[in-house]
Amino acid sequence: MSRLKSTRLLPSVTAGLLALSLLSGCGGKERPKADLAASQVTTIGVNSYLWRASLDALSFMPLTQTDSNGGVILTDWYVNPQNPGERMKINVSILDRDLRADALRVAASRQIAQNGTWVDAPVKAATTQKLEQIILTKARDLRRGVISN
Repeated sequence: MSRLKSTRLLPSVTAGLLALSLLSGCGGKERPKADLAASQVTTIGVNSYLWRASLDALSFMPLTQTDSNGGVILTDWYVNPQNPGERMKINVSILDRDLRADALRVAASRQIAQNGTWVDAPVKAATTQKLEQIILTKARDLRRGVISN
């Protein structure tokens, strides 16, 4: 290409690059890097704050299965030493990559000892709601800790 042609193209290329860089900034405010969704900065398939908070909340119970890609945590039966006639089993499902209340589902099973055998017993709805609230609070605290750093 002759020197004259390349000199004529330079303003066009420069204007095109400038327009492209201006357009890439469109679409509203850019979120700070620390505020990226947890799913975008981790390799697991679910929200990492909910995942870590769930593991932390259930750390006193024996775990039988954990699947960070599917967002499932299953515990084995846990007997509270202060109430040996009762045992609980918890299933946590994390359903989304966003930190939202509806992205978490907790289910519990309860049994009581009767005549030397374990018998299924109802679980109060408040029990699973309280555990969900504990996990959500821990997850939000984890997220706040990351953003403030």
